[in-house]
Amino acid sequence: MATETAAALAAGAERSRLPILRLGLWLFFISDGLLFALLATSRFYLVGTETPDDLSQTLGLGVTAILLLSSLTAFRAETAIAHGNIAHAKLMLLATIVLGLVFVVGVSLEWSIAEFTPSEGFGTAFFSMTGMHATHVVSGVVLLALVYRMVLTGRFSAGSHWGVAAAVMYWHFVDVVWVFFYPILYLVN
Repeated sequence: MATETAAALAAGAERSRLPILRLGLWLFFISDGLLFALLATSRFYLVGTETPDDLSQTLGLGVTAILLLSSLTAFRAETAIAHGNIAHAKLMLLATIVLGLVFVVGVSLEWSIAEFTPSEGFGTAFFSMTGMHATHVVSGVVLLALVYRMVLTGRFSAGSHWGVAAAVMYWHFVDVVWVFFYPILYLVN
C-alpha cells in the first residue's frame, strides 16, 4: 500500500513538472538545431553545390535507412512503455541502441574510404557535419542505454515515463537532422 502511494505521488510530481521539462527540451532542440543549420549552410558557403564523385552514395543511403529504422524502434519503445508493455519497450530500446551503433560504424567506414580530406572545402563540411551528427548519435545511444537501465530497474511505468519520452524525442531530433544532412551532403549536385 505504501509503495503504491509513493508511486502515485511520484507520478503526480512528474506530471506537475512536465510543462517545464518539455519547455527545456524544446529550447535545447531549438539551440542545437541552430548549430546544425549553421553547419549545413557552411557546406554551401565552402563549396556551393559541388559534390565529389567518390562519395559513396550506397553507404550514405544505407546509414540513412538504418537511422530511419532506429526512429521506428524508438517510437515503438515509447509506445510500449506508455501502454505498460515493459518487455517490448526493453526490446525496442535495445534495437534502437544497436541500430544507432551500426549508424556510427557506417559513418566511420565512410570516413575511412573517403578520398577527400578535411583540408578541402567539401571535406571540411563533410567531416564537420557528419562528425557533429555522429557525436549526437553517440550521446543519444548513451542516453538510451541509461534509460534502458532505468527501465530494467522499474523506474518507468505507463503512468510515469517522461524519461523514455524525452530520450526518444532527442533520438527523433537527431534523426530529423540527418534527414536534412543526407541530401545536403549526398544528393545536392
